[in-house]
Amino acid sequence: MSELALKQAFSLAPQTIDEALRFADYLAKSTIVPKDFANNPGNILVAIQWGMELGLQPMQAMQNIAVINGRPALWGDAVIALVRSSPLCEYVYENIEGDVATCRVKRRGEDEQSRTFSMADAKAANLTGKAGPWTQYPKRMLQLRARAFALRDVFPDVLRGMPVAEEVMDTPTEREVNASRPAPKAEGLPPYPDSKLEESRDAWVDAIKAGRTSPEHLIATISSKYTLTDAQKDRILALAALEGELDHANS
Repeated sequence: MSELALKQAFSLAPQTIDEALRFADYLAKSTIVPKDFANNPGNILVAIQWGMELGLQPMQAMQNIAVINGRPALWGDAVIALVRSSPLCEYVYENIEGDVATCRVKRRGEDEQSRTFSMADAKAANLTGKAGPWTQYPKRMLQLRARAFALRDVFPDVLRGMPVAEEVMDTPTEREVNASRPAPKAEGLPPYPDSKLEESRDAWVDAIKAGRTSPEHLIATISSKYTLTDAQKDRILALAALEGELDHANS
């Protein structure tokens, strides 16, 4: 095989779980990854796993997938790119007239469908009047909302059920919804050692695979005795993705 062919075949995409873990650690320490992934290998693992489901290479996944409130989501521009690249899509047309954005889409073999989102809809959802993109770029946000509704409704299989990041960012978190009833803070608990998390990882993956526990149950159990950082919680939540990788590697 020629040197040129070898260069063309080179890929950073991990092939095993160990490679994925090392890859995530390397990228988390890099200075060129998006801020959601800096020093957060757990989020990187989640993004890589979802990227594989969508046909994205690892670096593409990190650029196009955001982890918002612990939930992976696709940025709006990536959503339309994935749909338009699918053979199931005949066309996607977008336009804005006044304060109403419309997205018209057609799936091969089906009738055209359209979705709209207006400034009146935004006001009803309490999206306007607060600092951020809805104040700075209201028409762009209307366009993204109409797009999200149309593409998620007509092409859920292409998007693998992934939500749209701009939409998730506007969704109140559980903490915001229950702001009037803040959860009691654990005081005096020692921090959970990273070394202990790493030592237990393989056993936890096996337990999750066998249905004996879940990442959420692990977090709740550990939190009763230790204080977990957000990064450690993300790494534990990412164990579900690792369990899926194990099944794929062994099949």
